[in-house]
Amino acid sequence: MAKAKTSRTAEQRSYGTPLAPVQSPRIPVIAFGMSLGIFLAITYTLCVGFDLLFPGQAMYETWLRLLPGFTWLTWQSFLLGLVESFAYGWYVALMFGPLFNVIARRWTL
Repeated sequence: MAKAKTSRTAEQRSYGTPLAPVQSPRIPVIAFGMSLGIFLAITYTLCVGFDLLFPGQAMYETWLRLLPGFTWLTWQSFLLGLVESFAYGWYVALMFGPLFNVIARRWTL
């Protein structure tokens, strides 16, 4: 008798449309790193161009503090700043992306 009762309960629970499993959001780290690196490299290039066009409003002193080895302005220094800006984007992606993925996975459980 008890067996019939449990199968009947299982039948009652199977009615309705099954819901799709909830998937946690993920950040693809390689795409995130490339996009952030390119974004910061473009931003760096635009800022250097702005500094050259408007020397009174220049922020090259900020670049001197943020980018090790950067001096104003030689081709080698410009390229070094470009590489460092791209590397900063990858640093953020490599730190933020996996942390976000782990926390988002645990938060949705």
